[in-house]
Amino acid sequence: MAKKKKPEIEEEIIYVSKSELKRDAQQYQQLALDLASMAKKQRDKLPLTEDLLQAMVVADKIRAKSEAYRRHMNYITKTLRTTENIAEIEAAIDLMLNKNNQADVLLNKIELVRDELIQQGDSKINELLVEFPSLERQKMRQLVRQAKKESDAEKPAKGFKELFQYLKETMMP
Repeated sequence: MAKKKKPEIEEEIIYVSKSELKRDAQQYQQLALDLASMAKKQRDKLPLTEDLLQAMVVADKIRAKSEAYRRHMNYITKTLRTTENIAEIEAAIDLMLNKNNQADVLLNKIELVRDELIQQGDSKINELLVEFPSLERQKMRQLVRQAKKESDAEKPAKGFKELFQYLKETMMP
């Protein structure tokens, strides 16, 4: 009897270039340097593993010894390569570093919403109430009416500021 050959399963081999490996290594090295340059209080807020936390304590102690510090940065980089939650760590760092920028963007958005509220009135209030149900319709109408009246009479913008503060309290996380 003739033996039947088992069908060979062709596995797809993913080729990773040497340049790509080097870029990845440089990214991990930069992440290690960023972590080491952070203040201890900032690092405590990050989701670091126990090994990384201990490595950061040692890095703080040997910062003045340049050659030992360089070797230790290589160790931290190696530890980062084996860490599974790299994406979480990078996201937390980005959030920490961009917190002020995000707040500025949100404040600009609130200013635009305030200006649209004054121009469009009730229709914009209804849209905003759908998006943010914690807002009070009566208070919104009162603040918008007051701000519009002040801007028409060219008086100091007390209502304008009160409307902004109210929006900021409810819209900012």
